[in-house]
Amino acid sequence: MSALDVTTAPPERGRLFWLLADCGNIVRRGLTHYRRQPVNIAWQLGFPILSVLLYGYVFGSAMTVPGGGDYKDFLMPGMFAMTMAFGFINTATVVVYDSTKGVIDRFRSMPMASSAVVAGRGVTDLVVACAELAIMMLTAVAMGWRPDGGWGFLAAFGLLLWLRFALIWIGVWLGLLVPNPEAAGGLFAVAFPLTMISSIFVAPQLMPDWLGWVAAWNPISSTAAAARDLFGTPVGGGDSWVEQHALLMAGVWPVVLTAVFLPLAVRRFQRLSR
Repeated sequence: MSALDVTTAPPERGRLFWLLADCGNIVRRGLTHYRRQPVNIAWQLGFPILSVLLYGYVFGSAMTVPGGGDYKDFLMPGMFAMTMAFGFINTATVVVYDSTKGVIDRFRSMPMASSAVVAGRGVTDLVVACAELAIMMLTAVAMGWRPDGGWGFLAAFGLLLWLRFALIWIGVWLGLLVPNPEAAGGLFAVAFPLTMISSIFVAPQLMPDWLGWVAAWNPISSTAAAARDLFGTPVGGGDSWVEQHALLMAGVWPVVLTAVFLPLAVRRFQRLSR
């Protein structure tokens, strides 16, 4: 009798492997769309440049900082935080577009992890956010902003991305809730007061007492204040507890937002009708 050839079956891949593989495919798809639609890149990366130039030159000579200091040192970290905050509108718009065009239904019909669709969107937005921050910082340096280098700079960069990471899940959740892209554009009405009532442009102690309290406890204010300290430009600091512990709260607020909205986003995706 001749010996039978025995072929070794390939090892089975675990759930984690396929989750990461599915997530990687979603990220590749998202970045491919940016490459094939350069208009979106021009808008999403051009808006931060215009914002820094506009607010820096228009408000730069008219605003004062409590305790003295250059207003650019106060403004620039706040502008970085504002751009990270506004990013959830772009996330919601892309998600609702995929939902209304049937792309989400196609994903749900495939043998892929549902959480990979949500996570892939998040990773894609983080990659774009890194490019936005880098461009904004180069523009700010050209305008005369001079941060300290070293680990403090990298930590500030990481904190800004940490805020963006948390707000991604709010954008995904809202994108799965709103009915069409036009409604997603209306989310600007939510983002505008969220960024204005903060320490981005004005220190909370210069506002009326009740409004200053709200601004101080705004998660964006904590990230902006912590970034100012880490960049080596601690101007306009307040006396309230949350302002004195801005670095701590800049780490805590995104954890709270992620713990609330990431499960909501995944659950909403799972409950979509086929």
